[in-house]
Amino acid sequence: MKSLIIIGMGGHSKVAADVALRQGYNIIGYVDDNSHEGNPSYLCSLNDFINRVDCHIHEVFIAIGNNKIREEIVKQFNSLSIRYATLIDPSAITSPSAVIKEGTLVMPGSAINANSMIGSHSIVNTSSSVDHDCIIEDFVHLSPGVHLAGGVTVKKGAHLGIGCVVIPSIRIGERAIIGAGAAVVKDVPSKVTAVGVPAKIIEKQG
Repeated sequence: MKSLIIIGMGGHSKVAADVALRQGYNIIGYVDDNSHEGNPSYLCSLNDFINRVDCHIHEVFIAIGNNKIREEIVKQFNSLSIRYATLIDPSAITSPSAVIKEGTLVMPGSAINANSMIGSHSIVNTSSSVDHDCIIEDFVHLSPGVHLAGGVTVKKGAHLGIGCVVIPSIRIGERAIIGAGAAVVKDVPSKVTAVGVPAKIIEKQG
Protein backbone atom coordinates (compact mmCIF):
# COMPACT_ATOMS: atom_id res chain seq x y z
CA MET A 1 0.00 0.00 0.00
CA LYS A 2 1.25 3.49 -0.86
CA SER A 3 1.85 5.82 2.08
CA LEU A 4 1.01 9.52 2.13
CA ILE A 5 1.70 12.56 4.31
CA ILE A 6 -0.77 15.42 3.91
CA ILE A 7 0.28 19.04 4.36
CA GLY A 8 -2.55 21.00 5.97
CA MET A 9 -5.30 20.14 8.42
CA GLY A 10 -8.10 22.43 7.26
CA GLY A 11 -11.28 21.61 5.38
CA HIS A 12 -9.49 21.04 2.09
CA SER A 13 -7.28 18.39 3.69
CA LYS A 14 -10.39 16.46 4.73
CA VAL A 15 -11.69 16.12 1.19
CA ALA A 16 -8.20 15.40 -0.17
CA ALA A 17 -7.80 12.65 2.42
CA ASP A 18 -11.07 11.06 1.32
CA VAL A 19 -9.83 10.94 -2.27
CA ALA A 20 -6.47 9.55 -1.15
CA LEU A 21 -8.15 6.75 0.79
CA ARG A 22 -10.36 5.86 -2.17
CA GLN A 23 -7.24 5.82 -4.32
CA GLY A 24 -5.65 3.26 -2.00
CA TYR A 25 -3.26 5.37 0.06
CA ASN A 26 -2.40 4.77 3.69
CA ILE A 27 -2.33 8.20 5.34
CA ILE A 28 0.63 8.38 7.74
CA GLY A 29 -0.41 11.74 9.22
CA TYR A 30 -0.72 15.48 8.79
CA VAL A 31 1.68 18.43 8.89
CA ASP A 32 0.35 21.86 9.88
CA ASP A 33 1.77 25.09 11.30
CA ASN A 34 -1.16 25.37 13.71
CA SER A 35 -0.59 23.10 16.67
CA HIS A 36 -2.87 20.07 16.85
CA GLU A 37 -1.32 18.46 19.90
CA GLY A 38 -3.49 15.63 21.15
CA ASN A 39 -4.67 14.74 17.65
CA PRO A 40 -3.05 11.36 16.92
CA SER A 41 -2.91 12.15 13.20
CA TYR A 42 -0.83 15.31 13.71
CA LEU A 43 2.86 14.81 12.95
CA CYS A 44 4.60 18.17 13.25
CA SER A 45 4.87 21.75 11.99
CA LEU A 46 5.96 22.56 8.45
CA ASN A 47 9.45 23.64 9.55
CA ASP A 48 9.91 20.48 11.58
CA PHE A 49 8.82 18.42 8.60
CA ILE A 50 11.35 20.14 6.34
CA ASN A 51 14.11 19.21 8.79
CA ARG A 52 13.06 15.56 9.12
CA VAL A 53 15.51 13.12 7.59
CA ASP A 54 12.67 10.78 6.60
CA CYS A 55 10.52 13.34 4.76
CA HIS A 56 11.38 11.73 1.41
CA ILE A 57 10.22 8.22 2.36
CA HIS A 58 6.51 8.81 1.81
CA GLU A 59 4.61 10.61 -0.92
CA VAL A 60 3.37 14.09 0.02
CA PHE A 61 0.24 16.00 -0.90
CA ILE A 62 -0.24 19.72 -0.21
CA ALA A 63 -3.91 19.97 0.74
CA ILE A 64 -4.33 23.72 1.05
CA GLY A 65 -6.94 25.53 -1.02
CA ASN A 66 -5.10 28.86 -1.23
CA ASN A 67 -3.08 28.94 -4.46
CA LYS A 68 -0.41 31.30 -3.19
CA ILE A 69 0.25 29.29 -0.02
CA ARG A 70 0.52 26.04 -2.01
CA GLU A 71 3.08 27.67 -4.26
CA GLU A 72 5.07 29.02 -1.31
CA ILE A 73 5.23 25.57 0.27
CA VAL A 74 6.43 23.99 -2.98
CA LYS A 75 9.21 26.59 -3.10
CA GLN A 76 10.21 25.70 0.47
CA PHE A 77 10.39 22.05 -0.58
CA ASN A 78 12.51 22.68 -3.69
CA SER A 79 15.74 21.53 -2.03
CA LEU A 80 14.16 18.32 -0.70
CA SER A 81 13.62 14.95 -2.35
CA ILE A 82 9.83 15.21 -2.23
CA ARG A 83 7.61 12.82 -4.20
CA TYR A 84 4.25 14.47 -4.75
CA ALA A 85 1.08 12.42 -4.99
CA THR A 86 -1.49 13.15 -7.68
CA LEU A 87 -4.97 12.45 -6.31
CA ILE A 88 -7.75 11.59 -8.77
CA ASP A 89 -11.03 10.39 -7.34
CA PRO A 90 -12.19 7.07 -8.85
CA SER A 91 -15.52 8.69 -9.78
CA ALA A 92 -13.83 11.36 -11.91
CA ILE A 93 -13.81 10.88 -15.68
CA THR A 94 -10.46 11.61 -17.30
CA SER A 95 -9.70 11.20 -20.98
CA PRO A 96 -6.78 8.89 -21.84
CA SER A 97 -5.33 11.81 -23.81
CA ALA A 98 -5.55 14.27 -20.89
CA VAL A 99 -2.39 15.12 -18.91
CA ILE A 100 -2.64 15.68 -15.15
CA LYS A 101 0.61 16.74 -13.52
CA GLU A 102 2.02 16.00 -10.07
CA GLY A 103 0.48 17.31 -6.88
CA THR A 104 -2.92 17.97 -8.43
CA LEU A 105 -6.29 16.99 -6.95
CA VAL A 106 -9.27 15.96 -9.09
CA MET A 107 -12.38 15.70 -6.95
CA PRO A 108 -15.47 13.44 -7.22
CA GLY A 109 -17.79 13.90 -10.18
CA SER A 110 -15.31 15.91 -12.24
CA ALA A 111 -14.58 15.41 -15.94
CA ILE A 112 -11.40 16.21 -17.85
CA ASN A 113 -11.83 15.72 -21.57
CA ALA A 114 -9.64 15.00 -24.58
CA ASN A 115 -6.23 16.65 -24.98
CA SER A 116 -6.61 18.86 -21.92
CA MET A 117 -3.71 19.54 -19.58
CA ILE A 118 -3.93 20.21 -15.85
CA GLY A 119 -0.76 21.69 -14.35
CA SER A 120 1.03 20.84 -11.12
CA HIS A 121 -0.51 21.46 -7.68
CA SER A 122 -3.86 22.52 -9.09
CA ILE A 123 -7.37 21.72 -7.89
CA VAL A 124 -10.28 20.53 -10.02
CA ASN A 125 -12.97 20.63 -7.39
CA THR A 126 -16.20 18.68 -7.01
CA SER A 127 -18.30 18.22 -10.18
CA SER A 128 -16.23 20.58 -12.30
CA SER A 129 -15.71 19.97 -16.02
CA VAL A 130 -12.78 20.77 -18.27
CA ASP A 131 -13.64 20.22 -21.91
CA HIS A 132 -11.34 19.33 -24.80
CA ASP A 133 -8.03 21.12 -25.46
CA CYS A 134 -8.01 23.23 -22.30
CA ILE A 135 -4.76 24.29 -20.67
CA ILE A 136 -4.85 24.75 -16.89
CA GLU A 137 -1.49 25.93 -15.59
CA ASP A 138 0.14 25.33 -12.18
CA PHE A 139 -1.42 26.34 -8.85
CA VAL A 140 -4.89 26.96 -10.28
CA HIS A 141 -8.09 26.33 -8.30
CA LEU A 142 -11.30 25.46 -10.12
CA SER A 143 -13.96 25.63 -7.39
CA PRO A 144 -16.91 23.20 -7.22
CA GLY A 145 -19.18 23.26 -10.26
CA VAL A 146 -16.89 25.25 -12.56
CA HIS A 147 -17.43 24.46 -16.25
CA LEU A 148 -14.86 25.26 -18.91
CA ALA A 149 -15.78 24.90 -22.58
CA GLY A 150 -13.24 23.70 -25.12
CA GLY A 151 -9.95 25.46 -25.74
CA VAL A 152 -9.92 27.55 -22.55
CA THR A 153 -6.56 28.59 -21.06
CA VAL A 154 -6.29 29.35 -17.34
CA LYS A 155 -2.93 30.81 -16.39
CA LYS A 156 -0.86 30.15 -13.28
CA GLY A 157 -2.41 30.88 -9.89
CA ALA A 158 -5.89 31.84 -11.11
CA HIS A 159 -8.93 31.06 -8.93
CA LEU A 160 -12.33 30.40 -10.49
CA GLY A 161 -15.21 30.70 -8.02
CA ILE A 162 -17.94 28.18 -7.40
CA GLY A 163 -20.34 27.64 -10.30
CA CYS A 164 -18.70 29.93 -12.84
CA VAL A 165 -18.76 29.08 -16.55
CA VAL A 166 -16.31 29.95 -19.33
CA ILE A 167 -17.17 29.92 -23.05
CA PRO A 168 -14.83 28.38 -25.66
CA SER A 169 -11.29 29.61 -26.35
CA ILE A 170 -11.21 32.17 -23.53
CA ARG A 171 -7.91 33.05 -21.82
CA ILE A 172 -7.93 33.81 -18.07
CA GLY A 173 -4.79 35.59 -16.92
CA GLU A 174 -2.27 34.75 -14.22
CA ARG A 175 -3.63 35.06 -10.66
CA ALA A 176 -6.98 36.37 -11.88
CA ILE A 177 -9.98 35.80 -9.61
CA ILE A 178 -13.36 34.95 -11.13
CA GLY A 179 -16.34 35.38 -8.83
CA ALA A 180 -18.90 32.74 -7.95
CA GLY A 181 -21.52 32.19 -10.62
CA ALA A 182 -19.81 34.40 -13.18
CA ALA A 183 -20.15 33.85 -16.93
CA VAL A 184 -16.85 34.57 -18.64
CA VAL A 185 -17.46 35.53 -22.29
CA LYS A 186 -14.25 37.45 -23.06
CA ASP A 187 -10.60 37.20 -22.05
CA VAL A 188 -9.68 38.22 -18.49
CA PRO A 189 -6.26 39.84 -17.93
CA SER A 190 -3.82 38.89 -15.20
CA LYS A 191 -4.22 40.02 -11.57
CA VAL A 192 -7.79 41.29 -11.73
CA THR A 193 -11.07 40.28 -10.12
CA ALA A 194 -14.04 39.75 -12.45
CA VAL A 195 -17.63 39.02 -11.38
CA GLY A 196 -21.13 38.87 -12.79
CA VAL A 197 -23.06 37.76 -15.88
CA PRO A 198 -21.32 38.55 -18.12
CA ALA A 199 -18.17 38.81 -16.03
CA LYS A 200 -16.76 42.32 -15.67
CA ILE A 201 -13.59 43.50 -13.97
CA ILE A 202 -14.31 45.16 -10.63
CA GLU A 203 -10.77 45.65 -9.33
CA LYS A 204 -7.12 45.27 -10.14
CA GLN A 205 -4.99 43.45 -7.64
CA GLY A 206 -1.83 44.99 -6.18
